[in-house]
Order: sequence, then C-alpha cells, then structure tokens
Amino acid sequence: MSTPTARKHTALPKAQTLIEALPWLTRHRGRTVVIKFGGNAMVDEALKAAFAQDVVFLHHAGLKPVVVHGGGPQISKALDRHGIVSEFKAGLRVTTEDAMDVVRMVLAGQVQRELVGLLNQHGPLAVGLTGEDAHTITATKHQPRIEGELVDIGRVGEITEIDTGAIEALLADGRIPVVSSIARSQDDHHVYNVNADTAASALAAALGAETLMVLTDVEGLYEDWPNSDEVISRLTAKELEKLLPELASGMVPKMEGCLHAVRNGVETARVIDGRVQHSILLEIFTDEGIGTMVVPDDDESTGTEGES
Repeated sequence: MSTPTARKHTALPKAQTLIEALPWLTRHRGRTVVIKFGGNAMVDEALKAAFAQDVVFLHHAGLKPVVVHGGGPQISKALDRHGIVSEFKAGLRVTTEDAMDVVRMVLAGQVQRELVGLLNQHGPLAVGLTGEDAHTITATKHQPRIEGELVDIGRVGEITEIDTGAIEALLADGRIPVVSSIARSQDDHHVYNVNADTAASALAAALGAETLMVLTDVEGLYEDWPNSDEVISRLTAKELEKLLPELASGMVPKMEGCLHAVRNGVETARVIDGRVQHSILLEIFTDEGIGTMVVPDDDESTGTEGES
C-alpha cells in the first residue's frame, strides 16, 4: 500500500504542469483562437482524437476556439473514386465543376461531420457550418499568376468578404464552430473551393482573434530547406514577406495566411507540427512552444510566450 508521501510525489509532476499553464490560462481567457485543421492530423486516428481533446480543453479553459478545415487527402481519394484527376497549380487544387461537387460533398458531408462528432464526444459543443451558411465567406473566381500569366484553375475562390455573425453567435452560446472552407459566390449562384489556410486567416482577422494556428506536416518554417532542418522559431511580417518567394508551393498559402493575419489585427500566427500529439496545448500553454511564430512588424515584445 502506497504511503501519502509516495502519492504526493507521483502527483507532483501533474501539479507542476498545471501551474506552468496558469499564466497562459490567465492571458488567453476569453480570447478567440482560430485553428486550421489539416495535414496528417486529419487522417491519423490518434492525432484526430488528440486534436479534438485539445480544442475542447481550450474551450473549457475559457478560450473561444474556432476550427477551420480543408480535406486534401479525403478529397483526393474521393476524386480518384470518381475518376477525376487531382491537379495542383500554384499550390492550389484545380477545381472543375465536377470536382467542385465532390469537394463540397467531402468537406461538408464527411470531414466536417467526423470532426464535429469527435468534439461532441466531450459534450454538446461543436456546430458545423460552411462558408456558404449565413454568408460567412464570400468569394469571386481566383486566377493565380504563374510565370507572369493568369491561369484558370476552375472553381477556386478568392475571398472578398467575411460575415462573422453566425460564428460570433455560436461563440456567445458557448459552442465551438467548425467551418468548412467552401464559399458562396459574390457574382453568380455557384460555390467556390477556398484554400483552408486562406479561409482560416481571413476569419481570424475578421473575428479579431488573438491567435491563428495552422497545423502542418512539418516542424515549422525551415531556415534553409532542404540544406538544413533548422526551424525558424519566430519572425516578423517583414521577415516573412522576404522569404515568401523562396518557399515551396505547398507552404505558400500557409505563410501568406499568417502574413495576412498579423497584418490585419491578429496578435500572433503560428505554424505548428500537427504530427505531434497535443501540439496545440504545447504551443499555447508551455514555455517551450513548438513550430514557427509570426508577429506583426511593430511587435516589440521579447517574451517567451509560446515561442519555440
């Protein structure tokens, strides 16, 4: 039979962990955090469960999490089943009319429902919506410029307007909004596939969020990839802007989203490794932090909050 001293000893690390989180709990309480769910965390069962736990923990800790998701791996599989070839240009999925039907079905009918279900295992918390609902996200046709030429990539949208009314009402009701990255069209009756990183950053800015967190399949933004795997722990908007032309195409929408967020009122934007269980909690509630944090140009702080 264990003695009281032994019991206290084994419980002490748990108490120390909770105490370490106290300053961050105080600082973040009542603040909105927009989290872009993506990458390997979307297809690994253990990572999906850990992600849901993290988001529910944030909610119960007094934060206001908003989840935005895409569904790249699931969309690619569904397109294959329908005999539609997956193609990417400028880091974005080429979305034909037929592909758009599949994208809409997968995002709103599969990925979102699964995520809402995982969150609601912990209580009646999550509510799913798409950018079409209550005019949350409005877009026009996006044509990226490749080698100086505008390229048609189908029903891919460029966000023109955000209406946060529905999301704010859900947050005020103590719910966790889960938003699929589909937008209503500004100028016709169609819908658009919107890059989820872009959608998350636009929502974070419109909501006046404290933090944007983007889950990825890498440790963060690398200093000199592929020559080095050294991760940049912190950089300003100007520093990031200089690096953008050198980034791999898949990282461009993520880092452009971070840049947009911090230049439009969001205090920090963080790219974190979604392959690490509970990476969200590690980033927000520990001294170490993980990944890469982007801050506004006028940020003068030298503290260690959430830094890697």
